[in-house]
Amino acid sequence: MTTPAELRSLLADSLAVWEVEGRVSAEAEGLVIATANARCIVVPGPTPTRWFLTAGTRTRPVPSVPALLSAIRRAIGVPSGGIARIGTGSGIL
Repeated sequence: MTTPAELRSLLADSLAVWEVEGRVSAEAEGLVIATANARCIVVPGPTPTRWFLTAGTRTRPVPSVPALLSAIRRAIGVPSGGIARIGTGSGIL
C-alpha cells in the first residue's frame, strides 16, 4: 500500500520529471497538486478505487498508481511521452 507521504513524494518527483513547475502539499482536503495551469486534489477511496482525483469540476475514481499519474498528466496538460520499445523491431541495437 502506498502511504500519503510516499504518494506526495512520487507526485513531486513526477512534476520534476515532466518538467512542470508546481508543488504537492498535504492539505485538509487531500493531496493538492498545484501548477500555473491547474489544481488537482487526490483523496483516498474505498476498495477497489484507491483514490479519487478532482481536476477542475470533474472527480473521477482512479484504481492504480499508473492510472493516477496518467490522469494527473492529462489534467495539468503534460503531453504523453513516447513508448519505449526494446527488442526485435525496436530499432535499438
